[in-house]
Amino acid sequence: MTSAAVQYNPTPAILPGKGGMRGALSDLFWRRPKLLLLLMLLPPVLWLGIVYIGSLFALLAQSFFSIDEFSGLINRQFTLKTYGDLFQPANLDIILRTVTMAALVTLASAIVAFPIAYYAARYAKGRWKALFYLGVMLPLWSSYLVKVYAWKLILAKEGILTWLFGKLGLSWLLDAWLSLPIVGGNSLSVSFTGTFIVFVYVWLPFMILPVQAALERVPGNLVEASSDLGASPGQTFRNVLFPLALPGIVAGSIFTFSLTLGDYIIPAIIGTSRLFIGQAVYSQQGTAGNIPLAAAFTVVPIVIMGFYLWGAKRMGAFDAL
Repeated sequence: MTSAAVQYNPTPAILPGKGGMRGALSDLFWRRPKLLLLLMLLPPVLWLGIVYIGSLFALLAQSFFSIDEFSGLINRQFTLKTYGDLFQPANLDIILRTVTMAALVTLASAIVAFPIAYYAARYAKGRWKALFYLGVMLPLWSSYLVKVYAWKLILAKEGILTWLFGKLGLSWLLDAWLSLPIVGGNSLSVSFTGTFIVFVYVWLPFMILPVQAALERVPGNLVEASSDLGASPGQTFRNVLFPLALPGIVAGSIFTFSLTLGDYIIPAIIGTSRLFIGQAVYSQQGTAGNIPLAAAFTVVPIVIMGFYLWGAKRMGAFDAL
């Protein structure tokens, strides 16, 4: 026993430092982990701070300038005149139209997404679950422009949707809808309704997935207990499912609402000549050359989404993202 104890040579708790520059750096980062963390975060922080946030602040600074009405040059003096121009009837109409469309798209997406997400969360298992994810994600893998132009052909006056209404003997219903003053037009492809349909189709996956994730967190025994206590399916939905799924709905609405607010491609391809905020920004900084007004228009979605995210966070929506 004594001989064995003498021959035992345990490994030291702290190994000797490695030689060379590589070893010195390894020892330095081991002793100072915060320095390693700083070096790892420095490139993305610089990219985010300079390229993204820096360019954003540069754009916002432009909104406090004004355009000279005679020379067309930018007057680089601090003023709130450009923000006052946002309240002119034509510009205010653009803002209200965009916010209304974003709200309607969000509401419709939630209504369509809930039963799909509920089925996936409660009943889809194994291969059916994989098929669900494939069906939801597959449209996101195709080109954005291809989808929009495909819908333009579907909604056109000679498109398949008009043909289907004719075959079903419902052409009169489509014509009556298109004759309405705000939502109608010469065809669905040049109407407020067509823009709404394409917005819902494109952003629907961003609503389905958060709602499905929120519904999967709802214990099944709560629904069973509600039924055992005599609650009707409607009461179970109102008092159990909907309150618990609401954070997921709000989380999905962050995507659908914000993406609709800033999009300009869909209204430019499908819809009428009435502008949305994205189109107004593009036209003001491009054709009109009024960069201050274009920058002021960009502030509107930022402010709206700032309040929206604040309310969503209070409702626990970020836990469902």
